[in-house]
Amino acid sequence: MGDNDLKNLLSQTGVSSARLRLARWVESRAIQHFVIAVILINSVILGLETSAEMMARWEAPLVILDRLCLLVFVAELSIKLYCYRLHFWRSGWNVFDFIVVAIALTPGAGVWAVLRSLRVLRVLRLLTVVPSLRKVVAAFIHAIPGLSGVMALMSIFFYTAGVLATRLFGSAFDEWFGTLGRSLFSLFQIMTLESWSMGIVRPVMEVYPWAWAFFVPFIIVATFTILNLFIGIIVSTMQELALMPEVDHTDPEIRTLLERIDADLRAVKTQLEKNPR
Repeated sequence: MGDNDLKNLLSQTGVSSARLRLARWVESRAIQHFVIAVILINSVILGLETSAEMMARWEAPLVILDRLCLLVFVAELSIKLYCYRLHFWRSGWNVFDFIVVAIALTPGAGVWAVLRSLRVLRVLRLLTVVPSLRKVVAAFIHAIPGLSGVMALMSIFFYTAGVLATRLFGSAFDEWFGTLGRSLFSLFQIMTLESWSMGIVRPVMEVYPWAWAFFVPFIIVATFTILNLFIGIIVSTMQELALMPEVDHTDPEIRTLLERIDADLRAVKTQLEKNPR
């Protein structure tokens, strides 16, 4: 559920006009653009804080700006929590924002310093603003069921190839194939085609001339087949989403219609499984 859906829900549940006006204000285009600008500024500040030279020169201004950005984030979330109350948690992006801001408010010492650095993840909120990026994220989420099958296939293939590589080449090339973990990492490097020939395969072939019979089929299957399956599933899903009309899934009538269609499809599938032709 997006922020616009939350606003519609507030208007339907009869909340006070003050909360509704405040919700519309905090979700207005001007405020959202301001928040996006603050997110980008905060991301730049976090990048500058990684430079020892910049911190030596501008530590005080950078810390002040970082705290001001954090203050904006806290104020924005506080307003949304006041306006939406329990409905605030119905938006996954709101929950994500709350977690990131909560991490940013943790103490900056010890192990907590690592957690505070994760506040740069808030830049991912840009994905909800740019329509093209939002479509890419939606396509990836819808493609997860299909990708899970490909990932299972890749895991089985990689595990089998890793065991074979360890047994075949581990004795002579302990650094690359001495253990199953090293073999899996080396095979992953080969799959990405990064220094696979001169860096790994040709040195192995100097000791095992027949090693090409293992690595060439591995590259064909892993790189040119399985990876292209990943890309194909995502592209296919993006095309399907592009052809689908945009509907308001929060509308009760549309939601009821979609549920009926889904129930009818499940009934037909069950009937076909019981009485195959």
